[in-house]
Amino acid sequence: MAVRKIRTIGDEILTKKCKTVKAMTPRTAELIEDMFETMYEACGVGLAAPQVGVLKQIVVIDVEDGNQYVLINPEIIEEEGSQTGPEGCLSVPGKVGTVTRPDHVKVKALNENLEEYVLEGEGLLARAICHECAHLNGQLYVELVEGELMDVEAEEEEVEEE
Repeated sequence: MAVRKIRTIGDEILTKKCKTVKAMTPRTAELIEDMFETMYEACGVGLAAPQVGVLKQIVVIDVEDGNQYVLINPEIIEEEGSQTGPEGCLSVPGKVGTVTRPDHVKVKALNENLEEYVLEGEGLLARAICHECAHLNGQLYVELVEGELMDVEAEEEEVEEE
């Protein structure tokens, strides 16, 4: 396993659509392991393959609910409700913005064994699923920010003052 370089805003790869995964190869399995290691090293809760320079439809998520989620070729099949809150991204370091996302989502995907499953998420998990799946279509959360992007430090100070 290895920590990979996270691509940041301005890198053209983050604006491209990803290709579907057709087979689980040793390289793809290694990519998934590296994605988890990279995400943990950067203190993130989700990471999409284009963020490490690979145009494949692969997402890893860990929102500290006791599970590690691998979503290959994910397709959001249901969205309900809404939640508005701060959102950041490992590809937009030091920044945070207010984004509205569904509060409940259902996503159909393949796991690391290429077995189809459906994952339902609420709250942070729903936000992470939507955020990471958007990466696979070349979309960054900054396109959805309501108001201005803020420095992470400014957001933390604002929360402390409340």
